[in-house]
Amino acid sequence: MSAALSVAGRVTVGAFDLALDLAAAPGEVVAVLGPNGAGKSTLLRVIAGLLSLDEGEVRLGDRVLDAPGVYVRPQDRRLGFVFQDHRLFPHLRVVDNVAFGARSRDVGRATARAEAHQWLQRLGLADLARRRPRELSGGQAQRVALARALASGPEALLLDEPLAALDVQTRADVQAELRRHLADFAGPTLLVTHDPIEALLLARRIVVLEAGRVVQQGSAAEITGRPRTPYVARLVGMNLYAGVAEHGVVTLDGGGHLAVADVVDGPVHVAVRPSAFTVHTSPPDHTSARNVWSGAVATLAPLGDRIRLTVGGTPEALVDVTAAAVAELGLAPGVPVWLSAKATDAVAYPR
Repeated sequence: MSAALSVAGRVTVGAFDLALDLAAAPGEVVAVLGPNGAGKSTLLRVIAGLLSLDEGEVRLGDRVLDAPGVYVRPQDRRLGFVFQDHRLFPHLRVVDNVAFGARSRDVGRATARAEAHQWLQRLGLADLARRRPRELSGGQAQRVALARALASGPEALLLDEPLAALDVQTRADVQAELRRHLADFAGPTLLVTHDPIEALLLARRIVVLEAGRVVQQGSAAEITGRPRTPYVARLVGMNLYAGVAEHGVVTLDGGGHLAVADVVDGPVHVAVRPSAFTVHTSPPDHTSARNVWSGAVATLAPLGDRIRLTVGGTPEALVDVTAAAVAELGLAPGVPVWLSAKATDAVAYPR
């Protein structure tokens, strides 16, 4: 029977203080997102036993791995760890890299190698078995690292930016392969990543760390639909405003007002999709939108098949338009515009 993974406690590294409270159920993939220095890799080091908590506990099923008076060595925690730079043993052939976990548990060489060959076969790496790590491409090396982690018979998987060092095409291929294998893995998985698309594709739940604290966690729909910090809003491409709501109108902390359809009063966040705005080059006379204000185009940048505008005003807004609209309206930095958005597109929720 697979075990749940949980960590709750604190650890201080130099001047950095990390407070942890998160869990992953058997078979669940939890993505951990956050800016540089948020504490994501420190979290994995704590779970792996490379760093001890100052208070609290790490638990895997009914086993306590770290707590006051309790410390289980990294090699005894039954965790599979995949690093960003794969960290294969350069002096070992691929098959012996994959067999390393079993060998460290005193499994005989022949048996460990037989199991390693099975994993290499599953990941389409059988023809690489006798190569050295220096003879592998980045994508091949990362696949071998994944095979090594899975072949160790782990009760949980820790993935630290496992695709970040790969080129775009290789990353897409390995991502699809990783998704398939995570779907078959019975234990909990923690995936540290900077990439929100990767998190959405691979994880069932997302935890966001900022400055050593969990600032938001939930399903992909909850995170993308109701961001709670400017970092999360930028991550998912939403406009986020803070203010105080009263009778369907939010007075924004940074100036300006937004009409909302949600019946909520008091301190709120308001999220608005960039595609919800309509851009006008003169004050709109005929519009049902309750939110209309003026500003000026600050920047334009391509974003997929659309153009992302930053429009200065009160409030400032990120706006997505088509390339045709940019040409038709003559949009360029400095051009004055008016923005309109329906109240139903401004989603308000308690802070």
